[in-house]
Amino acid sequence: MIRRPPRSTLFPYTTLFRSSLRSRPMDRIIEPLRLMGADIYGRSNNSRAPIAIIGQSLKPISYLTPVASAQVKTALLFAAMYAEGKSEITENRQSRDHTERFFEYLSIDFQRTEAGGGKVKISLSNQGNYKARDIIVAGDISSAAYFIAAGLLVKGSEITIVDVGLNPTRIGILEVLQNMGTEIEVLEQKVLANEPVGTLFIKSQALAATEIGGAIIPRLIDELPIIAVLATQAEGRTIVKDAAELRVKETDRITYLVSELRKMGAKIEGQADGFIIDGPTSLRGAVVDSHGDHRLAMSLAIAGLIAKGETIIQNAECISISYPQFEATLKRIIEQAQI
Repeated sequence: MIRRPPRSTLFPYTTLFRSSLRSRPMDRIIEPLRLMGADIYGRSNNSRAPIAIIGQSLKPISYLTPVASAQVKTALLFAAMYAEGKSEITENRQSRDHTERFFEYLSIDFQRTEAGGGKVKISLSNQGNYKARDIIVAGDISSAAYFIAAGLLVKGSEITIVDVGLNPTRIGILEVLQNMGTEIEVLEQKVLANEPVGTLFIKSQALAATEIGGAIIPRLIDELPIIAVLATQAEGRTIVKDAAELRVKETDRITYLVSELRKMGAKIEGQADGFIIDGPTSLRGAVVDSHGDHRLAMSLAIAGLIAKGETIIQNAECISISYPQFEATLKRIIEQAQI
């Protein structure tokens, strides 16, 4: 019999985890994995990281995810690859489909069907041995988004970004920018490892306010902080709704977006599931804080490009979590553009 190890051995390195990760909800993945027979434990009644896992055979599951999360879906699909039987994972809304494209590229057999009401079901069985292939990873549009915004906001700018991933479930930001009246050229389109990519050409231009909500939210959830910066310069009122998931990211992004952009003079109001921004507003330099959130830090850096005066971002080291070269890349672009 496998017994639960004592707490002292489960979480000996808790203090090494970033506080922002320790606050993210883990029960949404721990619960279904336990239903599959996983021996897995977390802090705070199995709801927070860090977690401890004891190797165990898994059984199949039929599960409806409570939120449209590609991370949760992917974890369950990877588990299903090694479970004894057929699993069915249903999402209440389509999330990013990088994993499904990856499976197709590796010839892993699965079935994806519409389950009604916007739900999508993926069925997968253990297929034994899996074969590897060379993989080229497309440029992350979430990282490119900051430089897309810089190109749009800084007057006289022109920026070309090569080989950006253009997966249809990830380009919500491009759709929003189109609704905001911008024109972004997509050049040299091709497919790498079953993912569409292209080169983006961006130049500065006027922005119009828009409303963002509903099914598009999972396709741009990580880009909403930089979209908020863009909205401060858009003509009219921009409304973001149906994005309560922002509150359980590295930080409560709604709360901190509001507090930090207000320091720079933005007219922004937080809502339970989003925010409202009136623009355009002249931003001013300020001392702002990332609160340990890499996407907030990078968004504030772009806001600083168009703010009058000096902007200082405290706790900016968190940027290295997802984009270690961000500061160097931004500095190079500023030097070349002589901003």
